[in-house]
Amino acid sequence: MMAFLHHVRMKKSGDLALQSNSTGKVSLVGAGPGDPDLLTVKALKAIQSADIVVYDRLVSEAIMALVPHGVTRFFVGKSCKQKVMPQEEIHELLISLAKKGNDVVRLKGGDPFMFGRGGEEAIELAKHSIPFEIVPGITSAHGCGAYAGIPLTHRGLATGVRIITGHRTADEDKEEPLELDWKSLADTETTLVVYMGLANLALIVRKLMEHGLSAHYPAAAIAHGTMPSQRVVIADLATIAEKTKDAQLASPVLVIIGKVAALGRELEWFKSELIDNKENYPEIFTKLSH
Repeated sequence: MMAFLHHVRMKKSGDLALQSNSTGKVSLVGAGPGDPDLLTVKALKAIQSADIVVYDRLVSEAIMALVPHGVTRFFVGKSCKQKVMPQEEIHELLISLAKKGNDVVRLKGGDPFMFGRGGEEAIELAKHSIPFEIVPGITSAHGCGAYAGIPLTHRGLATGVRIITGHRTADEDKEEPLELDWKSLADTETTLVVYMGLANLALIVRKLMEHGLSAHYPAAAIAHGTMPSQRVVIADLATIAEKTKDAQLASPVLVIIGKVAALGRELEWFKSELIDNKENYPEIFTKLSH
């Protein structure tokens, strides 16, 4: 490992402008949900051997601290309301940097192919004959669920998982109505995981209840999952939006809806703030978590 790091430092010592004109490579790397210990070995190697790192808002500071000193960094983060760089310009940036001979790491929170627009970027790279690779990351669904003590599947409680986005964007500036197959999503045999659903949480739970889920159905909201600042709200569908608002959970927030959410009470292992309104739990919670 020391020899590998020495090679990385030697590579960084050269001026990027003086590199070969041969085309470099772009690595679309999943940084996982935040805890740097959850990085894959391949992701860490890619980060530490990169000439340039292009990273998103959801990549934690702890992971960015692993980028070697002297490596050029481009922040292209975006949220629902603010965008540092439009997606088309990110494509152009990646292509331009690689054409100059740089090995570029495109670093994304979670997994690049799970609501990370990694597929779009890979298509553009392929169109321009830019060599690329995909380095999967632990998804936020898996990581946050595990750190909140909530298994996504569990014998007798959930036979499958559905993962959806909580908002839809027609283009870079206009958000579309959240029109989903609510009847299909209101399934008591599967776990529903909602990414980017904080702003529309009240709408989401109302639609699910309108299509058959009980108001007392378990739900959890996880903020800053896997990090020391992790906070978890466990409630039922009728109150999860209100409790999340009262707790002032800050983005990023992952929402898990399903019977398995009740297990977060019993399987809490990671030292985080658990906001758990136990005294108002209906009988369903007591039955499911024992």
